[in-house]
Amino acid sequence: MPDILLHLLPMIAPIAASVLYAALAFHFWRSRWQAPGFTKKTPAAWERPATLTALAVHALPLADSLFDADGMHFSFSLAFSLMLWLAVAIYWLEGRHSRVDGLQPLVLPLAAASVLLPLIFPQRHPIAHANAWGFMLHFLTAMLAYSLFTLSALHAIFMGLVERRLHHKNLSPCLDHLPPLMTLETMLFRMIGVAFTLLTAALASGLIFSEAIFGKAITLDHKTLFAFASWGIYAALLLGRHIYGWRGRVALRWTLAGFALLFLAYIGSRFVLEVLLGRIG
Repeated sequence: MPDILLHLLPMIAPIAASVLYAALAFHFWRSRWQAPGFTKKTPAAWERPATLTALAVHALPLADSLFDADGMHFSFSLAFSLMLWLAVAIYWLEGRHSRVDGLQPLVLPLAAASVLLPLIFPQRHPIAHANAWGFMLHFLTAMLAYSLFTLSALHAIFMGLVERRLHHKNLSPCLDHLPPLMTLETMLFRMIGVAFTLLTAALASGLIFSEAIFGKAITLDHKTLFAFASWGIYAALLLGRHIYGWRGRVALRWTLAGFALLFLAYIGSRFVLEVLLGRIG
């Protein structure tokens, strides 16, 4: 019996984390999007500890899959899982200082799905030079940038939903108590600004350390091209915001376009290679 439990443990933790995320998503959807006037009330005291518990349970199988006795391994499913773990963690930390109810029903279902992906697609490939500080700098800044851009994209989608309801005069009593769209927009560009800085650092560290770590200069493959194209879109968006005052639907479209390219840069390309083409390395 103990052997069976040890064998099932790698499956139990992801399923438990997924169930926790899904239950929290349902709770936040009912309480934030469906309950009239809930945002006037103080959030339930158990919400933050429950979210932290889900993060902790998610971290166990994620760390076990990323690191083992042979070193570090990675894949598109682990990248997506780590990206959503960081996104939920960042949102949880941000919740200590500001309150924007409504994004949880968007990010938590994605986290519930992401934690199960490594079970469905278990293919992994070893990461060479994972202990090199140059690689760790590149890896951490890239994943943090991915996570913040994920939150930015979800924030943009949420703003689009709120704006559409405003135009149709169909804003629910709960969403009616959100901060003004201008405030939500300011928060969006603050996230994009931080994420853009991290993405710039990730791309710069990749250029600087590529030859030292991997023994060759950076190659202009599809992943690199998509990443730099995304960087260009976000750079244009921030310049347009600063010079021309871009806002509203224009800003939302640029935000989602930049995220789509960034998503394709690694996770999309790895999905094609690992799942569709069956290449692990």
